[in-house]
Amino acid sequence: MTTALITGASTGIGASFAEVLAERGHDLILVARSKDKLDALAGKLSADFGCKVTVIAADLGLPSSGAALAQKVASLKLDVDLLVNNAGFGSAGAFARQLPQRDAEMIALNCTAVVDLVHAFLPAMIERGTGGVLNVASVGGFQPLPYMAIYGATKAFVLSFSESLWAELRGSGVKVTALCPGPVDTPFFEASGTPSLRKTVPKGFMMQSRPVVEAALAALEAGRPVCVPGVSNQALTMMPRLLPRSLMARMSAKIMGR
Repeated sequence: MTTALITGASTGIGASFAEVLAERGHDLILVARSKDKLDALAGKLSADFGCKVTVIAADLGLPSSGAALAQKVASLKLDVDLLVNNAGFGSAGAFARQLPQRDAEMIALNCTAVVDLVHAFLPAMIERGTGGVLNVASVGGFQPLPYMAIYGATKAFVLSFSESLWAELRGSGVKVTALCPGPVDTPFFEASGTPSLRKTVPKGFMMQSRPVVEAALAALEAGRPVCVPGVSNQALTMMPRLLPRSLMARMSAKIMGR
């Protein structure tokens, strides 16, 4: 039986990853800041599916969080066969009005923690000749994202990083996929501090988390470097290849600035 480590596992896409992987017979390591929510989810999944669930409460936005988490996992004598880097957050509004500390925290969690965790767990996967890394990016990583400038930039980083890893690791037995969802019906919008952000989502683009997770796992199994769930989202990612980026930026600004 393989073990999956999922960050940001307490709600939203992370919790859906936990549920789907538990259904499929994986043991789990659930990581997030909220221990109470993790404990509740762990109890439910253990009861429903009989899997072993380990809970680790951690703030992955802190320096060297990846190394600290790896040490904790090693102390529990657990191997990580699948790493799901899902933890992250976004904030909305004009860049000039954002708090610099908040932006720094977003970069630390959305980018630095992803790199730290891959550094922590990838070498053992390569040595075993098997494993998987699923990094959660966004369709926002394909294009300029005015009014969510830092969030979009962090997801562009995750996308590029994942594609590069995919190419480096071909033939190693370790698979890498960047999951690039569009809008998903999760608490992400409320956590952004701008609840009206939901209103910017075009009709027909909002997805539920479970089909997003199932698409991501299918893409990883197939060895695809990028997964964009939903036909509408796939079309959206093609637009920057067909239109000038300056036009894409102006179009995005009009939508996001509503």
